[in-house]
Amino acid sequence: MPENISNNALILALLSLNGEIAIQKDYLESDEIPEDEVADEEEVLDDLEQAFMEFVDVYKARALADKSLPSLDELLAGEA
Repeated sequence: MPENISNNALILALLSLNGEIAIQKDYLESDEIPEDEVADEEEVLDDLEQAFMEFVDVYKARALADKSLPSLDELLAGEA
């Protein structure tokens, strides 16, 4: 991931992915998914979680260098 991404873009990406993960988990726990689509939807969740973790790694490194950024826990707790 390029280092020239702004802090704001990084924060928005993390919050968006975190929200999408929650939505996907709720969807997977619902009875709305046809049986033949469950595996595909689980793959979507895996992809979202992988992307989230990649952004988390970048954010942690950025937060170490920029003490004005909230901790990851504070950032994600503020979303709830």
